[in-house]
Amino acid sequence: MHNAPVTLITGASSGIGRVTALALARAGHRMVLAGRGERKHQPVLEEIAALPGAPEARWLPLDLGDLASVAACVKVFEALGWPLHTLILNAGLAGQRGRSASGFEMAFGVNHLGHFALTQALLPCLQASAPARVITVASKMHFRAKGLDWDALQRPTASLTGVPEYNASKLANVLFATELARRLAGTGVESYVVHPGIVATEVWRHVPALARPLLKLMLNMITPEEGARSTLKCALSPSAELQAGGYYDRARLRSISPVAQDLALAQDLWQHSERWVAKATGQPH
Repeated sequence: MHNAPVTLITGASSGIGRVTALALARAGHRMVLAGRGERKHQPVLEEIAALPGAPEARWLPLDLGDLASVAACVKVFEALGWPLHTLILNAGLAGQRGRSASGFEMAFGVNHLGHFALTQALLPCLQASAPARVITVASKMHFRAKGLDWDALQRPTASLTGVPEYNASKLANVLFATELARRLAGTGVESYVVHPGIVATEVWRHVPALARPLLKLMLNMITPEEGARSTLKCALSPSAELQAGGYYDRARLRSISPVAQDLALAQDLWQHSERWVAKATGQPH
């Protein structure tokens, strides 16, 4: 199994991430599950171990809200000596208010900035392992974001629900994934971004309990199995069947929002993100 492809996925302890990890393990991928809490990930590791011809699977500690934790996770991964063929940026939170451990608005700090830092640090490994792919799990909620307020992204969550901030974090996901595709053109590393559908998963656990049934009804939520389809399409389909930088909704290529198509905004986000990560981790920029 040492020649088997390697996938690192965040947020694989439940929901879409768990379904995705199991499907890729069935396809023969060695799996690295990066996230908080080994106990939360243990059932998924056991499910993978029970598969016929089970590939290797590891858990790595990762707190996306803490940029020092991101850097430490990458060092542990590099120490494995494994290649990296697929990086799936799947973890996310919604409705949680406050600041991330590194001092950014909670949704932005976890959903975008932690994943940005993880990808940047793993790029050399991805490029050395090419052909490789980066798949960012975003949301059609990015259509509701009108832009990015750089000052607000460095303050605690302002809204009562956290939903406007979640929308902004998902816009950042799309801007990042499409800018990454442009920057990696010709390197053998491809970038895709997906909307899984509004999925009934743990991402909504911070929304008040009384509001959850109504939210599920209003948003026409689907199962994690249905939600994993777009990610798996981008992970397993031949490159010729995919569009570099493409946005896949329910496994079909779709257009992103007009704001997400703003090249200057994408470049500004990249520069801000680089600067913030460097400052938070004490690295020169």
